[in-house]
Amino acid sequence: MNVWKLLADAAANWPDRCALRTTTDDGQTTLNYRQTADRALAIAQQLRERGVQPGDRVGCLMHNNAEHLLAYFGIAAAGAILVSLNTRLTKAEQNDILQHAGATSLVHDRDHTTRATELEIASHEITLTADSSTAPATPATSDQPAQLYYTSGTTGSPKGVVLSHENVCTHARSAIHELDLTHTDTWAHIAPMFHLADAWATFAITAVGGQHVFLSQFTATAALDLLQHERVTITNLVPTMLNLMVKEPSAATRDYSLRVMLSGGAPIAPDVVHRILQTFDCDYVQTYGMTETSPYLTLSLLNDELRQLPAAEQLNYKCKTGRAFHGIELRVVTDDGEPIANDGKAVGEIRVRGKTVTKGYWRNPEATAAAFDSDGFLMTGDLATIDAHGYVDIVDRKKDVIKSGGESVFSIEVEYTLYDHPAVLECAVFGRPDDTWGERVVAAVVLRPNQTATADDLITFCRARIAGYKTPKQIEFLDALPRTGTGKIQKRSLR
Repeated sequence: MNVWKLLADAAANWPDRCALRTTTDDGQTTLNYRQTADRALAIAQQLRERGVQPGDRVGCLMHNNAEHLLAYFGIAAAGAILVSLNTRLTKAEQNDILQHAGATSLVHDRDHTTRATELEIASHEITLTADSSTAPATPATSDQPAQLYYTSGTTGSPKGVVLSHENVCTHARSAIHELDLTHTDTWAHIAPMFHLADAWATFAITAVGGQHVFLSQFTATAALDLLQHERVTITNLVPTMLNLMVKEPSAATRDYSLRVMLSGGAPIAPDVVHRILQTFDCDYVQTYGMTETSPYLTLSLLNDELRQLPAAEQLNYKCKTGRAFHGIELRVVTDDGEPIANDGKAVGEIRVRGKTVTKGYWRNPEATAAAFDSDGFLMTGDLATIDAHGYVDIVDRKKDVIKSGGESVFSIEVEYTLYDHPAVLECAVFGRPDDTWGERVVAAVVLRPNQTATADDLITFCRARIAGYKTPKQIEFLDALPRTGTGKIQKRSLR
């Protein structure tokens, strides 16, 4: 198994099939799979000419574009390891990552030329007009690292997650199986390609000979335009993106070709799921995963038994975190590692094992040892229930549970309640120190345009629906919520 081989096989099997479409300054460019593979090989050759050896780390600093896709495969063709850089990080943060990874060079797109020259590393711009190459690929073996993704930067020093070629390719094959991906699918790269919430599809869609289209910078209107004009059939977006898209006034008036909308990266409110189904008139699947797991761990795909339920009950399951992804062994356990009851009520930590799970962190044996239990299961840090059908439902991150007056408050439940208020566009719930209660429940809220609500309005709304100890004691109104580079709400900044 090798990332490069996914593209090489597609070029051999379907050389004339459209691989990607992208809009550039010169208009729309289309490449078939033969052309895409040739350009990826040319990138590999250019890297070798600049001294990159198999096993070297090569940074990648790009927006969502065709060049980013070529970099993934070109670096793999050279036998090197791609180091994915979050474009929203500061120069110092990006330099720290490149230094920790021991990167020897950097590839970038035109938009990042200035930043690339500022970084302490030799850089090279990738363009779609690169000459083709007949130089052979020198791919690594399946157990060798394919990519490094630096994660957990919002909670401390970033850790480099090592994903092997086996991790990445196994995940691609499992996703094809689970989501019925075929060559008729067109995938929209809207969520950041520097993150696995989207990057996994670079490999899975290529493996079936599907088509890739790209959105360089997210806005709700631009994303809706791409879905409509490119006749997109499937994509994966983070909930914050979907929330903005379905509340865009023009969203419901458009003509789409979507067969399924995936959501992942963070919990999603049931009201937003309902709006997704109404707006896009397609199936919906909740996903859950981690960078450490390539990423998917669960999908809310319904089994045959659940498809027989009334529509309202089916929707309840679609809103759950889901059942285990193909090839993943999943447990929900107590702190002592004992399984919790499958009653949908008891809460425990999700732990997982499988061929898509990382072996550990780059040059960080301490973090690697701390991440796994004695049975070799990755400890996710996510708290969830599990029901009789094996469907898990995340209630909170361990670090986000609010301890107020001796009670545990799960922030996700409070957020879902706030999302039911018609004036609330976005919200985040977190704990702050309190002399009386230990922690008090605080909510940061962004109101919808042309809507009004006071703190008392929202507190009264919540108190009528959830227990008093769960009800926010404080509401802070903001123009926007702080986010990570992948679009997730950054609760650490709010605290």
